[in-house]
Formats: sequence, C-alpha cells, structure tokens
Amino acid sequence: MRIISGLHKGKSIIPPKGLPVRPTTDFAKEALFNIIENHFEFDQLHVLDLFSGTGSISYEFASRGAKSIISIEQNINCFNFIKNSAKALNLISIDAFRQDVFKFLNSSKNQYDIIFADPPYHLKNIPDVVTKVFENNLLNDNGWLILEHDKRLDFSIHPNFLQHRKYGHVNYSFFKKKD
Repeated sequence: MRIISGLHKGKSIIPPKGLPVRPTTDFAKEALFNIIENHFEFDQLHVLDLFSGTGSISYEFASRGAKSIISIEQNINCFNFIKNSAKALNLISIDAFRQDVFKFLNSSKNQYDIIFADPPYHLKNIPDVVTKVFENNLLNDNGWLILEHDKRLDFSIHPNFLQHRKYGHVNYSFFKKKD
C-alpha cells in the first residue's frame, strides 16, 4: 500500500499480516482521488473515514492536506496500526477512534465535507450506512458520501444517489444532499 500524492507521495506503508482488511487498490484509490480533486479543495476538507481498516484513505487525505480526518475502526489491531502509522508519518490531522461505525453515526453531531465508507463486503446492513448519514445530517451542504461496495449492490434509486463508478472489482457509489 502506498500514498499516491501530496506530502508523502510514494511512501509505502506495510500493514502487519493478519489484519482483517481488504485494502482499496492503488488503481481505484487514484481514480477516486482524481474525482475528489476535481470537486473539492483538499485544504478545506473535513473528512470522516468509516471502516478505516489500514487507514489508507485517511493517510491519502492527510498527505494531500485535508484539514481534519476522523478515522473510525472497531478492530483493535487495525485501530492501533492507524494510530501508530499516523504518528510515525506526523499526520496530525488524523484522529482515530476505536468504535462501532453505526454507534458513531448515531451519536455524531458534526458534519463533514466527505464521508468515505468501505465496509466489509459481507456486512448485511451496508445500506444502513447511507441511511444513517442522511438521517443524522452528517454531510455539509455540498458534501459527498462515497461508499465502496460489492458489485451486487445497486444504490441508483436512492434519493441522494449522485453517481456510480467502477474500477476493476471496486465499486463506488456517490451520494449528496438534495437541494
């Protein structure tokens, strides 16, 4: 896993073996960040990274200068890896929390410019992530929810659906508040 752009461009981060993760491919991550770069100014972004896993998405946002990144990860080994990696790279804009994502979504009072969620593909209640974000008004007015998911899920009829992108085996659905 590597950081694609920004202050730490090209930096490899090697997670320990045995973490229960499926890291986003560099190809899909690069495509995603090209889309984001065309719509947002990184130095203004407040980001929420749900199901953070190895922290790859959080590190990329931090390397590109995002104002703040909240990383939510329940697995203790993944959480510790994120905390230690962010500290080693001096990525002070990352705050990692070990918490259940759904509990966090129900209790958070903050709003974010980008919410990125990469839940385990086998998780049965993935659509609930989208529901909770909009029920709890967690996006800023022009913010996006970006959900990485399995090809079997289709969110195109969701009232807040914006677009779908596919990169290899990685699918992203984008959502935003309706005017």
